[in-house]
Amino acid sequence: MTQFKARVYVQLKPSVLDPQGKAIEHALSALGFSAAKNVRVGKYFDLEVNADSKEAAEKRLGEMAHTLLANPVIENFSVSLDMN
Repeated sequence: MTQFKARVYVQLKPSVLDPQGKAIEHALSALGFSAAKNVRVGKYFDLEVNADSKEAAEKRLGEMAHTLLANPVIENFSVSLDMN
């Protein structure tokens, strides 16, 4: 088994309204940063996972994200892996 360091990124789907992103966009504009447009807020999770291969780790992390870390109805996720 190999230990992988992973980061799971979660963001609202483009079709879902992001009120937090809109509020940040307005605040940035009010502070003089009017070049910032279409702000979307997301989150990420750092974790370590043991797996036989990179493919197995990616599959397991996808299952974790789909089951708990993201709401697949309104959010997309992606996985980034590094070996420890």
